[in-house]
Amino acid sequence: MKPIQLNNNVLRDGHQSLAATRMKTEQMLPVCEALDNWGFGALETWGGATIDSGLRFLDEFPFDRLDALKKACPKTPHMMLLRGQNIVQYAHFPDDVVESFIKCSVDHGMNIFRIFDALNDTRNMKCAIDAAKKAGGLAHGTICYTTSPVHSVQSFIEMGIELEKMGCDAIVLKDMAGLIPPMDAFKIVDGLKKAIKIPVWIHTHDTAGLGASTYMYAIDAGVDAIDLSVAPFANGTGQPDTTRMLALLQDHKRCPKVSEEQVKSLKEVRMHLEKVYAEMSEFTSHKNEIIDVDALEYQVPGGMLSNFRTQLKEQKMEDKFEDVFREIPVVREALGWIPLVTPTSQIVGMQAFLNVKFGRWKQISPQAADIALGYYGRCPAAVDPEVQALAAKQAGKEPITCRPVEAPNAQHKHMEDLKKELDSKGLPSSPEHCVIYTMFPQQLTSHLKGTNKPKPVAKPAETPAAKPAAASAATGPGKRYALNINGKRVEVGVEELV
Repeated sequence: MKPIQLNNNVLRDGHQSLAATRMKTEQMLPVCEALDNWGFGALETWGGATIDSGLRFLDEFPFDRLDALKKACPKTPHMMLLRGQNIVQYAHFPDDVVESFIKCSVDHGMNIFRIFDALNDTRNMKCAIDAAKKAGGLAHGTICYTTSPVHSVQSFIEMGIELEKMGCDAIVLKDMAGLIPPMDAFKIVDGLKKAIKIPVWIHTHDTAGLGASTYMYAIDAGVDAIDLSVAPFANGTGQPDTTRMLALLQDHKRCPKVSEEQVKSLKEVRMHLEKVYAEMSEFTSHKNEIIDVDALEYQVPGGMLSNFRTQLKEQKMEDKFEDVFREIPVVREALGWIPLVTPTSQIVGMQAFLNVKFGRWKQISPQAADIALGYYGRCPAAVDPEVQALAAKQAGKEPITCRPVEAPNAQHKHMEDLKKELDSKGLPSSPEHCVIYTMFPQQLTSHLKGTNKPKPVAKPAETPAAKPAAASAATGPGKRYALNINGKRVEVGVEELV
């Protein structure tokens, strides 16, 4: 078998999972050249929550970030996470908007579209798959892994077969919560490799401590590529660290050849990212850096754990964390054993919070009601009839079985409508602005009018370069220590001056 392909997700999922998606483009750029030259099979640079967070909290126009990262990393294929008909939002958008977003993304340098649906409803993936291929990109059909009485190894293999028939260029087994046991990963990958002809990739998190072991078993089963990150934006709720994974793969028949220069380069990347991580301490949590076996029960993705802890902290409700998360399996079962991945993870999490605060099902969020009524797609199992009836009564609409974007009385803004609306407001109306506006109208308007400026932060230092030995003659031996201060890990250096 060929050496395993290593992808790197530090510029997207790394900080989404460990720092609430707050890394700025300027903090990424110093390591881009090193990442681009390292030899990774793909770099995840866009999509997921980065488009929303970058616009909402960092005042960055999303396509500007993609342009900057593509210019800084021109050699390695760029990949992004795309939520099918939701694009990178929660609502279902009409086909012409999905198609335009994907074409714009390809025009700005995106290569690989990792396309998923939160319910594993392939009807919600078809438009994006077709659009990616038409625009000249690669469509990677993505299976959201989860455990429930209605999910099995065979059901995931069958979904992979269906996605290959739909024209996907590769299949990705996406374990968004770090839940997949190593043997399950082996069985699913082995089954997919025997059943389909296109490549199989796997994505997981180390939330419950299974990530690296899961990768090893998947590699033995023949998986073609794995997703990694770089510490400190790695491990815990993130992907396994690249250096750590290489150590595990040492002497394995599929271990890629790594030079001393690559090892040195990766260390320099890590040293820069350690400074960035310290600058982002407001959004990091020690609990996201360590193994959390409760994730096996809660089925909570890394990004959700990180963001939810931040949100509860902001609302001064940290004491309700355990209560809310123990309610998640209850909500999930009532909603037809849906997987937990954006946007369903946020919706289920919010409904769990409402159940704890007001009493079970006393108040149903509009989004949870839509899931119960079919407006997000087909649930893996039947929705609890009583919950569905309550949702219908509260929402004032009936359940549907068609593709959600084609729901009766659905009102959509098409590309022509969006252009006219932006023109009427005197705002830029390019296709790029139209597709961002339809998802985040307030945030884009604030950005264009200059009313959403983030608070300034210290500019990170450039990636450190090796210094001549003589340059350190003024200092004596030094040591580094890791301290725990108010639940946060802080690294300090102690150096003897001579």
